Amino acid sequence: MSKATIYNVAIKAGVSLATVSRTLNNPEKVKPETRERVLGVIKELGYKPNAYAKGLASRKSTAVAIIVPDMSRSSVAEMVNGIAVEAKKYDYSLILYVLKDKYQNEMEMLQEVVASQADGILYMNDEINEEQYQTLVAIKEEYGVPVVLANTVYPYDNSLTTVSIDYYQAGYEITKKLIDEGRKNIYLLTTARKYMVNDLKEAGYQKAIEEAGLEMNIFRTSGDITVNTVHFNELFKAKGNEIDGVVAVRDSIAVSFLNTMIEKGKKIPEDISICGFQNTKYASLSRPKLSCVDIPIIDIGVKAMFYLKKEIDGEKVEQLIHELPHNIILRQTTK
Repeated sequence: MSKATIYNVAIKAGVSLATVSRTLNNPEKVKPETRERVLGVIKELGYKPNAYAKGLASRKSTAVAIIVPDMSRSSVAEMVNGIAVEAKKYDYSLILYVLKDKYQNEMEMLQEVVASQADGILYMNDEINEEQYQTLVAIKEEYGVPVVLANTVYPYDNSLTTVSIDYYQAGYEITKKLIDEGRKNIYLLTTARKYMVNDLKEAGYQKAIEEAGLEMNIFRTSGDITVNTVHFNELFKAKGNEIDGVVAVRDSIAVSFLNTMIEKGKKIPEDISICGFQNTKYASLSRPKLSCVDIPIIDIGVKAMFYLKKEIDGEKVEQLIHELPHNIILRQTTK
């Protein structure tokens, strides 16, 4: 009997796991030339769908794989702590995979995760796109390895259990707070790189701005302080006397902007109200202390591990989308 896996097929055909899965389950969604190449490799290798998955399912490692983009973010570390607390209840160990460390791409990482025979995957990379999402679905369906998204959202498909907050609503509410203060030129400081949760925050900001009849001002920068400080200096030269409100998609970006404005002689919050997102340690360490959306990061980690364990045990999770409540914490950077 052939021991070929979907991974072997993907490598030999030069496609993703998701493309192999679509060729088998939804061939009409695959380009004819790609479909023919994949089917040819399947025939050549003698691949039998789900055969390897059954072998994996019969062996429990009592270990869970956690996939994170990098460990430099305060929120990532907090969430891992929440996951660890819940995993300890089940005597599960954690295997941490950091994409930024040694992997050339996410595909390489996922291949190693599957090979490790982890009982489940907690996916925390918020740079998720359709190809990545469908690859995770393929891993779940073809290998029988449960996958839960933790504080990562893909709003266009509900195939995987997801634990997060309503980022669209949070973006709307925090922008509305500044509008209610009477701010007229409110800027959204977001990332140049595409993160799905930031897209949702942006959509919420846009809704609030349009309702108030104000002009949208979206400024794209980096989470890296050495980069965004330069950007904020340039923004100040161009629009420094116009900006009276700011919503930043991360606390670290908000604090970087705050420091830049103080250096330029701006009074906070008299001249500019500033809000962040997440309520990490940066929010309470900044001076003045930062107002922000409070995301229950630790609770998201706990709940994500809880639902993953249910799926590992073969229990059906009826509701796949779980949105935890968020709060707005008002401190010294808003009126």
